[in-house]
Amino acid sequence: MRSVTEHQRVVAELIQRRPAVSADLADALALVLAEDVTAPLSLPVFDNSAMDGYAVRAEDTAAATPDNPVVLPVTEDIPAGRTDQLQLRPGTSHRIMTGAPVPAGATAIVPVEATDGGVTTVQIRQHSEAGKHIRHAGEDVTSGATVLRTGQQVTPAALGLVAALGLDVLPVVPRQRVLVISTGSELVSPGIPLQPGQIYESNSTMLAAAVRDAGADVVATPTAGDDVAQFSAVLDRYAGESDLIITSGGVSAGAYEVVKDAFGRDGDQGVQFVKVAMQPGMPQGVGRVAGTPIVTLPGNPVSALVSFEVFIRPALRAAMGLPDPHRPLRTAVLTEAVTSPRGKRQFRRAVLDAEANQVTSYGPPASHHLRWLASANALLDIPEDVVDVPAGSEVRVWDLR
Repeated sequence: MRSVTEHQRVVAELIQRRPAVSADLADALALVLAEDVTAPLSLPVFDNSAMDGYAVRAEDTAAATPDNPVVLPVTEDIPAGRTDQLQLRPGTSHRIMTGAPVPAGATAIVPVEATDGGVTTVQIRQHSEAGKHIRHAGEDVTSGATVLRTGQQVTPAALGLVAALGLDVLPVVPRQRVLVISTGSELVSPGIPLQPGQIYESNSTMLAAAVRDAGADVVATPTAGDDVAQFSAVLDRYAGESDLIITSGGVSAGAYEVVKDAFGRDGDQGVQFVKVAMQPGMPQGVGRVAGTPIVTLPGNPVSALVSFEVFIRPALRAAMGLPDPHRPLRTAVLTEAVTSPRGKRQFRRAVLDAEANQVTSYGPPASHHLRWLASANALLDIPEDVVDVPAGSEVRVWDLR
């Protein structure tokens, strides 16, 4: 059987980064920059007021005290957004709002709280030092400076910065576009009454959510029965607009394995089917369909999601340049003894108490027990050469929180 590490390598090599695109700011959040971003202008663009108050020459307020205010005429009113260029004459003031351009000749802003708030004349009750409450042009960003770096993830603050610089697009690594196909004639969409022998289809909902949680986009989530023609029709419809295809089901050793039947059980049509030394998730497949990468997962829900975590999630995130492609790997003390099949690397559902540095196996190891995975926050990672793990042992833990 193929090792987990080897299959991780094969999947990672298959999923490749898409060429960079220019994304509108509304679509760029959480993506990774494909190029440095250089400021086309300075911030602030012009000297502006940091306070609502009065623009003055600092020397004109030198004698001001609460008991003996300096009285100056108010010769202009400057709201934010005023575009004409003004000149402050000595011995006068301009009433000014926060963010408004400071008139030429003004060297300080007196906050309105230090005045009587007058509109024709103003009583100034404290001296304001030169430069006080003025935001100077370029003190935040200098034109030509590199403000964001290649590989940096776009955050709300980064979007605010580039918008303030007048940029409307960003060069980014685009999201991977993923097609998720569930297979099986027994599957019925939730909300439809079940017939004998039918079950509700859950893998597409679960895997599509995992794709989005990893940072990628979902193209579609169709379901195909155990019919090669129907499965092939789904591929023909969606594969061309996808960067990755994920299937679940149809890869085991029995009859009616539609994915194996569609691609040839000997892997002669671009998809190689292998057994990976792991539990759950031993039957796996990987390859290309008309040039599009495909990863075929087993159909049991726990096997499908654990396989996604182990093989696809880190490869997807790495291909998008996203930080921390791998789940945090921790060491914790096992609270109860567990067993593991010899020769298989076991990923067992668990509950991690990080504060106490303890981890507890959670639920049976079988791959159909989805309830336990839904409440787990970790996976025990037990090596393939370990059969018995006593309580109190230090074990490797994938932190899913």
